[in-house]
Amino acid sequence: MSKLKEMIEQGQSVWLDYIRRGYIDSGELKAMVREGIRGVTSNPTIFEKAIAGSSDYDEQLKTAVDTGASIDQMYEGLVVEDIRKAADVLRRVFRRTRGLDGYVSLEVSPELAYKTKDTIHEAERLYATVGKPNLMIKVPATDEGIAAIATLISSGINVNATLIFSVRHYEAVARAYVLGLEELILNGGDPRNVASVASVFVSRIDTAVDKELEERGNTKLKGKIAIANAKACVKIFNRIFSGERWEVLVAQGAKVQRLLWASTGTKNPAYPDTLYVDSLIGPHTVNTIPPATLDAFLDHGAVSSKLTTGMEEAEKQLEELARLRIDLELITEQLQLDGVDAFVDSFRSLRETIEEKARVLGAET
Repeated sequence: MSKLKEMIEQGQSVWLDYIRRGYIDSGELKAMVREGIRGVTSNPTIFEKAIAGSSDYDEQLKTAVDTGASIDQMYEGLVVEDIRKAADVLRRVFRRTRGLDGYVSLEVSPELAYKTKDTIHEAERLYATVGKPNLMIKVPATDEGIAAIATLISSGINVNATLIFSVRHYEAVARAYVLGLEELILNGGDPRNVASVASVFVSRIDTAVDKELEERGNTKLKGKIAIANAKACVKIFNRIFSGERWEVLVAQGAKVQRLLWASTGTKNPAYPDTLYVDSLIGPHTVNTIPPATLDAFLDHGAVSSKLTTGMEEAEKQLEELARLRIDLELITEQLQLDGVDAFVDSFRSLRETIEEKARVLGAET
């Protein structure tokens, strides 16, 4: 049994944090799905690297230039084509798991991260444009985005709530999902047909917290807070997705909103390169893994259910961090702001790349 399938036995699905036209067309993605990959995630940075760093899209882009398409139309055409193709590759997984897995994620424009109504409108439009039941729309978990998430779930749209760093934002996202399901049912919808994940970013937390620890001369907690923060989210998950209110929804076919671990590539070379995969395996979770980290894990990673062990130790680590007067809530809030800014930069850079490629291809005709 492959490690990916062993992880499924532990209750965790592995999604690939990567998309590129050539990777899909060559059959590589299909081969990975046969090995146990059960979903795909994308973001503006991934698309920027894929389109800027290859000629995979030039033919479609040249056609768009010839038809007089705008830069926004070119961007959407390229991205939607990849998402549809990936969704088709994953469709069998989607059917086999009855809508638990088999999703491909597409993010609304990060420029809308602080605009609730615009996010809802754009998410609805993209969902209709792609036209695949195994599409998840990624919505940043800003306060404005969380309000949009509840509305989208109530409309039967699958949502990947992204850029979650703080425990506070995770809890708000989970509660928005429950509220959205309740509204969906009140409106006559079927909760069996909607799914969601809450993407908690991991490695960036240690990168930021470690700097604070170094300033205070504390090395004992280095490389531990991101995982402790993830375990704090698991405690909230267990509280929200249990009890009478949740059981009413389960009786009507609702699925839990699984925790998804994102940003699981190790940033600090002093740490094991599979740290944020090995340490976060557990039930009702997804890990979306970039290719290099996935290769490392398949080579020398360890499959064991560590996520639900050491919960008390994790609590003590967070308490000790607070005693050092390191404000994790403040750090994670800033990480979300920085994450939105980084995706906005990638989104704008991608549009500039498309514009330049369109100019060159247009000049060649």
